[in-house]
Amino acid sequence: MTATWAAPGRINLIGEHVDYNEGLVLPFALSMATTASVTANDSGVVTVTSDTADEPATFSVDVQPGDVTGWAAYVAGVVWAVREKIDQPAEGAGDPAGGISGLEVTIRSDVPVGAGLSSSAALECSVACAINAELGLGLDRVTIAALARRAENDFVGVPTGSMDQLASMLCEEGHALFLDCRTMQTRAVPFDPDHADLTLLVIDTHAEHELAGSEYGDRRTSCEEAASRLGLDSLRDATLDQVTSLSDPVLLRRARHVVTEIHRVSDVVQRLEAAGQTAEIGGLLTASHQSLRDDFEVSCEELDVAVSSALLAGALGARMTGGGFGGCAIALCPSAAAGAVKQSVRAAYDEHGWREPTIWAASPARGAASVEPDPG
Repeated sequence: MTATWAAPGRINLIGEHVDYNEGLVLPFALSMATTASVTANDSGVVTVTSDTADEPATFSVDVQPGDVTGWAAYVAGVVWAVREKIDQPAEGAGDPAGGISGLEVTIRSDVPVGAGLSSSAALECSVACAINAELGLGLDRVTIAALARRAENDFVGVPTGSMDQLASMLCEEGHALFLDCRTMQTRAVPFDPDHADLTLLVIDTHAEHELAGSEYGDRRTSCEEAASRLGLDSLRDATLDQVTSLSDPVLLRRARHVVTEIHRVSDVVQRLEAAGQTAEIGGLLTASHQSLRDDFEVSCEELDVAVSSALLAGALGARMTGGGFGGCAIALCPSAAAGAVKQSVRAAYDEHGWREPTIWAASPARGAASVEPDPG
């Protein structure tokens, strides 16, 4: 038997850098996905083949953090996390592999890597879902998301929050996923730009984007320090009045972004759940970008130019999305203005002598799903 599952990348409509502050986020799944096919065997090793890698990666089923690096570490991390979850051998049996005796894994993906579209979560979740199905483990979607996040946090070493994996597992077509990162409660929020004669454009700047770099960890540390100085467990509990009392100007700016961004997410959800107010979220998207640029300082020139040129051409709102320092921006615009927005962004990039951005329209898609084998 072989189990094949696809898990999507995601766009975060709003709620950036607040997931690890126990805040509110609003991602939706993309139609772009990573597909993993898993076949169990008795080899004692895991062999991974990817359409984006020249050579297969091979590692022991007993893999431990630090044993595997590079792209294959995300797959190894999932194997490690799943094995630890199911490692409950009968007394005296001593099965060190926790039920995993060997795997053949094949990866295919059309999620751009390094674009802030959560290609890593798509990879982790597709592999975890396929292992779960192939071995008949019976793990639910929230548990799979938690294992995928553990792979990224504790095996690969990237200190992300819970949003990416939960979005990949739980999103619904035509909806964004409203996630409270403190309670982990979720609900589907209608988000159908086409129905409102709107288009959400994704602008891949092709600028460098690397969450494993020190900047991401620095921002998280700053938020933790700000909360500590305010005597709080998390900035989720902070008010703007409290934030303005911080004497360190950098910590003040970081905390101000978190507090105001959480409020913006609530406002966007209220508008989306009120019929006919999809267009009204535009200003909140732009305010989010300004806060990420000025207070959290995770934007870059390419992202700023994409946002400003989109707004000049008629976008109702635009913002960087993802961890920052490159990657993608989004622009919500009247469908009639979508062509002009694309042209404006491309012209601005050409004027700067940058690589032409890749721009496409995105609609909310479903989360992870089983892929039926080709008949015959």
